[in-house]
Amino acid sequence: MISSWRRRRTSRRAANKHNLEETLNMELSIPNHFRCPISLDLMKDPVTLSTGITYDRESIETWLESGNKTCPITNQVLINLEPIPNHTIRRMIQEWCVENRSFGVERIPTPRIPVSSVLVSDILSKIMNARVREDRDGCEELVKKIKELAKDSERNRRCIVSNGAGNIIAATFESFSNGSFDENRSVLEGILSALTCIFPLDSEAKSYLGSPPSLRCMIWFLESKSLSGRRNAVLAIKELLSSDQNIIQGLSEIDGAMEELFKLVKEPICPITTKSSLLIIFHLFSSSSLPGKERIMAKFAEMGLVSLLLEILVDSERSICEKALGVLDGICGCDEGREKAYSHALTIPIVVKKMLRVSDLATELSVSILWKLGKNEKREEGLVHVEALQVGAFQKLLLLLQVGCSERTKEKATDLLKMLNLHRDRLECIDTLDFKNLKRPF
Repeated sequence: MISSWRRRRTSRRAANKHNLEETLNMELSIPNHFRCPISLDLMKDPVTLSTGITYDRESIETWLESGNKTCPITNQVLINLEPIPNHTIRRMIQEWCVENRSFGVERIPTPRIPVSSVLVSDILSKIMNARVREDRDGCEELVKKIKELAKDSERNRRCIVSNGAGNIIAATFESFSNGSFDENRSVLEGILSALTCIFPLDSEAKSYLGSPPSLRCMIWFLESKSLSGRRNAVLAIKELLSSDQNIIQGLSEIDGAMEELFKLVKEPICPITTKSSLLIIFHLFSSSSLPGKERIMAKFAEMGLVSLLLEILVDSERSICEKALGVLDGICGCDEGREKAYSHALTIPIVVKKMLRVSDLATELSVSILWKLGKNEKREEGLVHVEALQVGAFQKLLLLLQVGCSERTKEKATDLLKMLNLHRDRLECIDTLDFKNLKRPF
């Protein structure tokens, strides 16, 4: 009796297992009206065009952003390029997902409705009106709304940028910059924070942001104790200096600008601000038309920039290392910078160490730094050349010529080899670890 009960129980288990396997092996069929006509996948955010055809938002926006102005199915010219959310289909799809969750189908989340051009234009119009009325609180609230929308999604950010938000917000920043900084500090900080979300700016927006009042306000933010204000200010200045030489000159003439940039490198807030500060200093050094460039480099040298750069180069990631070498190469173009480099014990070892280790750009900058220091060496002992030989510069330069480099770097490397060759009989030391696993590119 017991054995027959056990047999029945075993047979029931086997039947249940078989039924479960059959259920799992069944192919789940997605209703055709739930599929996107473009991707043929289940729609996650169904939207309808003016032709009445429903698509998944991601697919149809990709189609429209490619320059198409017609409906993919009907080929009719679209009267309105703004797709309308189809809430009915979306709710039907969600119900279908819940009904078939036993097949492993997850319910699609309710998508957030992206911002429309109409809404953006309305907010920007209100910002302009608030600027005319000098309504600080109203303007700050509206700019905050733009920032939240831009950070919500990349699609929102593109929509905001395409509607000219950069020009209007930058013009608003310039307008409030002409007033009292203490009274307008809050709205100015909010505007600057919003601007960093819609970079890059066009030339018109940069002209507003690069005006003398705007630049002075950004330097005031660099001098403030607000970490977010300092971060946004240095990001905005970096955005400006990449295109306009006049803005570089305007920045160099503002009292306290160089000291605050040096302070940001010495007391970093985050890697982004460090990179931005180094890039700004690099633009100041590399500007060919900037009057008083030698004076600016000498001032940075006196503040201790050379020593600070060498400390950064000891242990830094690739991007910061390249920017620090670029700034060091620039400051070695003046007498004061070279004197500071000559007097620092780690200059030659660190620069030679970075050759063939970080990147092609870092190698070219390292060769340029060594070339400037070696070419302008005035001491009869040739201490720079001897020290470079001691840390293996001669071997690295030979290897660099073998693996290949730019013509300009090749000329400097050849010139350096001639200089070093005059001192090879004095002392030489090879660091073979620098050449380990190095392969020649073909």
